[in-house]
Amino acid sequence: MRSIALILALLPCPVLAHELWLEPVTFAVPIDGMLVADIVNGQKFTGIKLAYLGPRVVHYAVFNGEAAIEVTMRDGDTPGLQVPANGDGLHVVAYQAAVATVDYAEWAKFESFALHKDLPVTLADHMASGFPETDFIEAYARFSKTLIAVGSGAGADRRTGLETELVALANPYTDDLSAGFPVQLFYQADPRADEQIEVFDRAPDNTVTITTLRTHAEGIALVPVIAGHDYMLDAVVLRAPTPELAADTGAIYETLWANLTFTVPLP
Repeated sequence: MRSIALILALLPCPVLAHELWLEPVTFAVPIDGMLVADIVNGQKFTGIKLAYLGPRVVHYAVFNGEAAIEVTMRDGDTPGLQVPANGDGLHVVAYQAAVATVDYAEWAKFESFALHKDLPVTLADHMASGFPETDFIEAYARFSKTLIAVGSGAGADRRTGLETELVALANPYTDDLSAGFPVQLFYQADPRADEQIEVFDRAPDNTVTITTLRTHAEGIALVPVIAGHDYMLDAVVLRAPTPELAADTGAIYETLWANLTFTVPLP
């Protein structure tokens, strides 16, 4: 299985509007249990389970309160997260993938992606920048988190050092979410106001409902949730690549993807 998973991890993946997320085998484990999660690439909350591959990882850590432990796996390991729980409480797993690229044969494909993710770019902007209408490159980086309850599951999410990040302002395993699940979206040190968050709601029968909402002035949004459902939240930053990245990759755009997964347990 490890060799097959490693081959899949090495294959180029079409990533147009595809998410990368951490999907725990179970979102609740005992204090002496293991945190086990897949690294998944796909869309509509369904995808391919990728093997761990060290060269593709920039940052990988588990946080429990103020404690932080770096995650190191063997190349080819699948699931891509298999580490012991670090005591009682809410464990936050943060994963940053190395920059990769995707080629666009025509503007229409990029435009469709930009509209889907509500990115601030138009064909007029593109042409005014002197960019070609065909055969251009986007660089992208993924910043994924998941929340796992260990033992009591008590505790809070936090910033984990990711350049763009979704931070839960409530604990889905211990707090009352009848009014919704509050999250805050960041880019670098700043909250992202009036930005789109895409919400993927997966019911117990694996039916997935996709909606969007917008953050308020402080980058905060309130996500309606249902007990017994799994959730993935996703938001994308578009920016110009640094001169160094542009020289290394040929990219004219760079996107940074923030992702957060959790479940809402039944009472």
